[in-house]
Amino acid sequence: MTAFSPQTLVIDAEAEIARIVDAMRTQLRTQLRRRGLVLGLSGGIDSSVCAALAARAVGPERVFALFMPENDSDPESLSLGRRVAETFGIASAVEDIGPALAAMGCYERRDSFIRQLVPEFGPGWGCKVVIANALAGKGYAVSSLVVQSPAGDKRELRMSAEVYQGIIAATNMKQRTRKQMEYYHADRLNYAVIGTPNLLEYDQGFFVKNGDGAADLKPIAHLYKSQVYQLAAYLGVPEDIRRRPPTTDTWSMAQSQEEFYFSLPYDRMDLCMYGLNNGLGREQVASAAKLSVDQVDAVWADIARKRVATAYLHLPPITL
Repeated sequence: MTAFSPQTLVIDAEAEIARIVDAMRTQLRTQLRRRGLVLGLSGGIDSSVCAALAARAVGPERVFALFMPENDSDPESLSLGRRVAETFGIASAVEDIGPALAAMGCYERRDSFIRQLVPEFGPGWGCKVVIANALAGKGYAVSSLVVQSPAGDKRELRMSAEVYQGIIAATNMKQRTRKQMEYYHADRLNYAVIGTPNLLEYDQGFFVKNGDGAADLKPIAHLYKSQVYQLAAYLGVPEDIRRRPPTTDTWSMAQSQEEFYFSLPYDRMDLCMYGLNNGLGREQVASAAKLSVDQVDAVWADIARKRVATAYLHLPPITL
């Protein structure tokens, strides 16, 4: 037995890619009975790896990628997504969902809840939702609203349940609208839709039900985030994508996944979850993740709470 460390999560990338590609081919041919694959390309590491795997599984000529910017998107996401499609020879199209979201009232519904706290909030303002750090170990991590005025002044405010739920409900329209576009093109081409969550996101419910959580197959949902990066390097995902910090790309202000949902950077979260999943001791995990034992306990408690709170996201429709 070697000591638990980041090396524990190192895998044979070549063998794992071959295993995933073979499974994707089998699923497409036998269970899904579709002739190709559709996915949304965000310019992030997960969708980029899924695009590369899809191209290997069925050939780039039978993969179709969508770029789906909206009013709050970072322009870099579109340029990086295009880089991925070009790198792997995948056909693609841009579907700007901003007008559809505006027509459904996504932005105005969100802003009306924000104005319950910041009456002057309007055009030119930025916003995002951040979560309290679970390492504090003081019970449930509470989310706060951050706004930035056109002059650059920032404020962080506590939200009532009504305001929080209203903001998130409106924002979730973005993921559900993107998935609607993916399934339109999948139906048009007789293709299947790829979901792109990694194990950390899948386990912790970091997805919108019937939004980015909807898919026909999820080829990397068994891999820790650090393992997805290992596959990315082997597959030749462009280096600037591999260097880009994980982002939600959902809010008008820059927003990291750590701020919005997770307690720690992905590499340390991977170690904490691996330790919890495999029954390792707190001291081992603390040493590997460079945390105190109390901090490991706090992260494990946060993982357990999220598993309970988001269990319904994994449920199929309930029938009698």
